[in-house]
Amino acid sequence: MGMPDAEGHGPPDGLPDLPPEWGRVVVPDDASALAEEARQLRRELRRSRRQATWRRRLGRTHRADGRPSLGLPVLILLVAVLTTLGGLAAVTWPRSPRSEGSPTVIPYPATPDPVVPLPALDLVDADDSPVPLRALLPAVILLVDACACADQVAEAAIAAPPGVTVVTVAGGRDVRPAPSSAGAPVRALADPAGGLRAYLHLPPHAGAATALLVDREGALVRVVPELETVEDYRADLAGLAG
Repeated sequence: MGMPDAEGHGPPDGLPDLPPEWGRVVVPDDASALAEEARQLRRELRRSRRQATWRRRLGRTHRADGRPSLGLPVLILLVAVLTTLGGLAAVTWPRSPRSEGSPTVIPYPATPDPVVPLPALDLVDADDSPVPLRALLPAVILLVDACACADQVAEAAIAAPPGVTVVTVAGGRDVRPAPSSAGAPVRALADPAGGLRAYLHLPPHAGAATALLVDREGALVRVVPELETVEDYRADLAGLAG
């Protein structure tokens, strides 16, 4: 094979001249000398194929008219729409209503600790005269605005230790006379404004009285929202007179 002349052009043996910008071209006698250049060329080709594959997957290829493909923008828009719909579904999904039999939460425990003070309220007696509630302490106070509860009142009068007053509190100005019993006398009062229940956040329960046990310092040491018998609070009676 003929060699190019000194200026880098092909020899005058009929072969076309090589471009001058290629410079001097040397053809080695051993083809293994080109192995490193061949590896670099194959590596570049593999890299180009991988880039083309990812461009197709991400929608970054170009259409026949030269404009970029809409694959990637459509994918981003679809993800945004699905995310928005998922958030709306989580907010507006109907929740199961609370059952009617859920227990009533009392804002204080039925144990002496922590201590809740009895409010300084004035109630009224049968003559519509004001009676300071704290002047009757220690006391077993029965809220009877939801029922007459004569049996519960009689049991409280019999079980109350000496020095402990039994007080019934009716709603409005209707002072109900206390039933006669063999126990301690019962003081019948009314709470026209319903201030005692409102202060303690105790809603009335139809057909049941509410019992409040208050010591001589005015501390509310026991609450029975729905009183059934005196056994609901008998264990706390001895501590009231101490």
